[in-house]
Amino acid sequence: MPQMLRAHKGFTLIELLIVVVIIGILAAIAIPKFANTKSKAYVTAMKSDLRNLVTAEEAFFSDSTYYTTATTLITRNTYKNSSGVGVPAVTTGAGFWSATVTHSQLNGATCGIGVNTTSPIITTAGDGEPACYVP
Repeated sequence: MPQMLRAHKGFTLIELLIVVVIIGILAAIAIPKFANTKSKAYVTAMKSDLRNLVTAEEAFFSDSTYYTTATTLITRNTYKNSSGVGVPAVTTGAGFWSATVTHSQLNGATCGIGVNTTSPIITTAGDGEPACYVP
């Protein structure tokens, strides 16, 4: 009775090592591209909060004919900051205001906005345009 040869199923060690090396190369390329995704999202949250602050400040101004601090806007429920974004530090004056915010997950990063004045962060930013400094 002739002996039947069985075909072995599975992968050899070399094939598995080649696959692991290829996955490692792909990961080495992809990880740096996605590493700063969180920080970009945090900066976007700060900019969004500053835009929302503009809406709340201008609504307050149309009612009261003067600008106010963010704490007043928060207690009036016309402004709410995003998770992780600090309460804005607002500086007001006769017909102008500016504000800065920080994020608890970004050390040293600050975003600011100036309305009818220069931005406290980047002086070349346009009026009412949020600008950020991220080290």
